[in-house]
Amino acid sequence: MIHSASPDLLAADEPAAFEVAGPVGRSPSVVSPFVVACDHAGRDIPRSLGSLGLSEEVLASHVAWDIGAGGVARRLGAALDAVVVWQRYSRLVIDCNRPLDAPDSIAARSERVVIPGNQNVGPAEATARARAIFHPYHDAIRAELARRREAGQPSIYVAMHSFTPVYLDVARPWHVGVLYNRDARLAEPLLRLLRGEGDLVVGCNEPYAVSDATDFSVVNHGEQRGIPHVELEIRQDLVADDAGQIAWAARLARLLVAAAQSISV
Repeated sequence: MIHSASPDLLAADEPAAFEVAGPVGRSPSVVSPFVVACDHAGRDIPRSLGSLGLSEEVLASHVAWDIGAGGVARRLGAALDAVVVWQRYSRLVIDCNRPLDAPDSIAARSERVVIPGNQNVGPAEATARARAIFHPYHDAIRAELARRREAGQPSIYVAMHSFTPVYLDVARPWHVGVLYNRDARLAEPLLRLLRGEGDLVVGCNEPYAVSDATDFSVVNHGEQRGIPHVELEIRQDLVADDAGQIAWAARLARLLVAAAQSISV
């Protein structure tokens, strides 16, 4: 079933757009510099949108969310003693890593899947989705980064994502991708460290590349603030279960700390 978005989109008893965990408000002297975010952590759909016309099988797939990314982000945050902010609702409602004027901010199709509930979404409905989900999530990240700046705390921004092993019938060889736009301060040492592990195929701006037109999170919260940042993509078959998420969170925590030590924060 497909429904139109109400002006408020989310009912009063539905979950908020985001969750926050970690040492928010702790004394600056004992707080980690890391802030971890996950733009595509959840796959919930507001009741007012029904299922967007999609089957449960599709809604459980990468079409709707970044499989494993939220689990890695939360475990990474715990390992780093970092603040973690993650988004609960599916990227199909509105993509929290796209500028609002991007063509796929509200995707009409994903890979070969047509999204019936996203056909001909008008300005009022797009605004309602942004107001309910996009803006609260990013406002929470902004508030944490602003609080840290005002307290004189250094910040390092890490955006966690995952990618499919195969896209449009093409296999992807990378285990992990390190993504950045103009500022490679953190990305370059992290690339060296990941490649030095010896058991990984590591992509530099692969399988995606960051740009102003296609990415919102690290561009706005990292680059435009002038703080060190990186976007990480892990192949989903490596983090689809708890064991993979635990292992990758531990590896990334170790390497991110080492990378951060090599730069001026």
